[in-house]
Amino acid sequence: MAKAAQKTTTALAERHPALAGRNASAAHVTLTALEPAERISLRAPEASLAALSKALGLTLPKKPKTSAAKDGRFALWLGPDEWLIIDETGADPLADCTKVKQLHSAVGVSHRNVAIAVAGPGAEATLNAGCPQDLSLAAFPVGACSRTILGKVEIVLYRTAEETFRVECWRSFSDYVFTFLSEAARDAAA
Repeated sequence: MAKAAQKTTTALAERHPALAGRNASAAHVTLTALEPAERISLRAPEASLAALSKALGLTLPKKPKTSAAKDGRFALWLGPDEWLIIDETGADPLADCTKVKQLHSAVGVSHRNVAIAVAGPGAEATLNAGCPQDLSLAAFPVGACSRTILGKVEIVLYRTAEETFRVECWRSFSDYVFTFLSEAARDAAA
């Protein structure tokens, strides 16, 4: 009896960004899953900030709830020696940091995080459904950022315009965050 020829197939994995194509809107707010971006978690002492700022092309902020932005790159202050660097241009901030000889730690977190834009006159109310911070313009002006919570998860919140926020969360929590915000947007519209 002849041996049957074995057929070999190779499955190719195709990576899809979390929340790809997901959008939601209500009467006064729109949620948009943002395009993937390059991100690093940066830790550094005060003595290294000048060299890192030069390498990254923007001045790292030193005060709580502040940020810096230049040409599609953002530096969000998260703690006395910690920043989240986001680059939407496709440039590699991790590679920029490798040139710096001063003490620092830069870790790529591009595949860990997902971003959602929350925009419109109901953005504050939508976010405040699960975030305890005062998000009024007086307390959280344009450019303000903070590590905080939304419902049950940690997020990084960044106000990019008067009625627009960027919500950064871990991809493993992104469906929860998007669903939470979608429901909160409907409630804010009522």
